[in-house]
Amino acid sequence: MAFPQHRPRRLRSEARFRDLVRETVLLPRHLILPLFVEEGLEKPEPISAMPGHSRWPASEVFQPAEAAFAKGVTTFLLFGVPAKKDAVGSASKDPDGVIPVALKSLRKHLPTAVLITDVCLCGYTSHGHCGVIGDQGAILNDETLQYLVEMALCHARAGADIVAPSDMMDGRVGAIRAALDLEGMLHTPILSYAAKFASAFYGPFREAAHSAPTFGDRRTYQMDSGNAREALIEMQLDFDEGADMLMVKPAGPYLDIIRLARDTFPCPIAAYQVSGEFSMIKAAGANGWIDETAAMMESLLGIRRAGADLIITYFAAEAAEILRQKA
Repeated sequence: MAFPQHRPRRLRSEARFRDLVRETVLLPRHLILPLFVEEGLEKPEPISAMPGHSRWPASEVFQPAEAAFAKGVTTFLLFGVPAKKDAVGSASKDPDGVIPVALKSLRKHLPTAVLITDVCLCGYTSHGHCGVIGDQGAILNDETLQYLVEMALCHARAGADIVAPSDMMDGRVGAIRAALDLEGMLHTPILSYAAKFASAFYGPFREAAHSAPTFGDRRTYQMDSGNAREALIEMQLDFDEGADMLMVKPAGPYLDIIRLARDTFPCPIAAYQVSGEFSMIKAAGANGWIDETAAMMESLLGIRRAGADLIITYFAAEAAEILRQKA
């Protein structure tokens, strides 16, 4: 049998060759660690569905951040759980609330870290939805915008480096951008959850953030999982309204959307490897069904290969430690 002149296996024959020609590289700086902060806690409270993760008191959330920072993770995404919730999420704009207190603590202990805050009402409302509710139970888009604006301003004033609206209300990026600029915060970037799909993979997060809706679901504002062209429309709208970075969420089931985003938009693209993706790998690894470490690293590399510049992942600290050891 006549073999071709080109034998791809030549460059796979040794680890040093494989490292030399690897097309996609994963580094600790590509990883963002989500952190949950709950008002009123006296000590960390483990999240049963997310092994290794906890809800933290605002004054102590620097502890997991410092541990991750030492491994090379320099960026953190904060989610707040207030002590009191109401129909409009009033605690979301409290300057002495859980996220402002956490920001100040983190800034004191990690002055060079990049601190991103999630801007959404779901963790702050008594009904668990991401917007204000009308008389007929509908989620009101335009009426919600001002609450999101006030939340984003509250976070930016408290020291957030980047604000990340995740609510999927139409027009929220433009409203937040205008408000930040009016306050002189022209250099505060917006990371938009631009293509956020209604997904079955969010389950463990609902426990972590106490944010499950008390009625209905979120399909009237989060995207249908079958729609790729609509995802491009959503991302284009947010980009045109002033989003500095665009996010696809979840990551693993939507690698094609990440690739569409990367090929279409010139800005940085982020992807969120969500709680369900994390917990599935953890559970399968704990049962001996897969090699947990190998699956973790392969999943993250796949998200990078699809086109993500940044990956929000609960594996951030673990993956960064492995990458640091290999460096």
